[in-house]
Amino acid sequence: MTRNRFLTAAALTAAVVLPLAGCTTVGGDTGGSPDGGGSSGTEDGDMTMVTVVKAQTIPWFQRMATGVDEWAADTGIDARQEGADDVTPEKQVQIVQDLIAQSPTAITVVPNSPEALANVLGQAQDQGIIVVAHEATGMENVDIDIEAFDNASYGELIMENLAACMGEEGTYVQFVGGLTAKTHMEWVGAAYDRQQSDYPDMERVETPIESTDNQETAYERAKEILAKHPDIAGFQGSAGNDVPGIARAVQEAGLEDDVCVMGTSIPSVANQYLEGGSIDKIFFWDPALAGKAQLEIARILAEGGTIEAGTDLGIEGYEDLQPLEGFDNVFVGDASVAADAETAAEYDF
Repeated sequence: MTRNRFLTAAALTAAVVLPLAGCTTVGGDTGGSPDGGGSSGTEDGDMTMVTVVKAQTIPWFQRMATGVDEWAADTGIDARQEGADDVTPEKQVQIVQDLIAQSPTAITVVPNSPEALANVLGQAQDQGIIVVAHEATGMENVDIDIEAFDNASYGELIMENLAACMGEEGTYVQFVGGLTAKTHMEWVGAAYDRQQSDYPDMERVETPIESTDNQETAYERAKEILAKHPDIAGFQGSAGNDVPGIARAVQEAGLEDDVCVMGTSIPSVANQYLEGGSIDKIFFWDPALAGKAQLEIARILAEGGTIEAGTDLGIEGYEDLQPLEGFDNVFVGDASVAADAETAAEYDF
């Protein structure tokens, strides 16, 4: 089976890779309002905000740290990013627990497990700390959850492209960072539903496979799939490290022209495999802009403002926020990007 090729384009901004950052004391002691809804009298210079990510060691979140630092410089607000050295939910819970004692104005968070974090974020709200989440649709104990796009549409888009690459036939598998990673499960769920309804000659041969957002793990599990299913025609990855790990296994097996590989990643991680043909297309949003969007929402809330349909954060892809149907605190932007080898080379993050 020979794959079909395709093109899409978009353009974003630059990035640097930052070192692992540990917990440090929050500068200043001004928290949010006692009711958790923000303080209308809070001045920017009195605010402190901390973004807690899945892991500081992941390139995706190193890029997000760039956005956090840029936003802090632009606004004059004391803001920084923290995260553990792996995606263990318990480590993320401990980071948030330690931050509560420091009484920041806001905590923004990209959870490894929304369920694991819900209780400690409730404690933060009880202390008057504003909580903004990302990649956490429907998560409890957050003031606002901001998504870069509608997750179901994103998953369907990946499936449309995977089906085109596979000629709408053959077997495929899906990878997720973890079965508790809510957005990953939403993407693969929507993609699977789309395949079931529109591409009956395609077949998913395994339930979603966990990579723990680790490239080496994704590589090893992709090798296992290639051995178990020698006729496999497609892979969908969800975590930023899934697709390059899968691509390495496909490349080593010499199957670049027979197996379609695509999913979420960023150019700096995926480019070498895109150029070699073992990745066909990547889908992403700029983590730096997502980091800024979370913090800007926290600032609006801290100043007594509200987030509603049409809110313009002044950040590319987040100029016209829309509520997600079925939720009263989830808003989506329009920040998704798709890139093949040619267009991915335009990005420097």
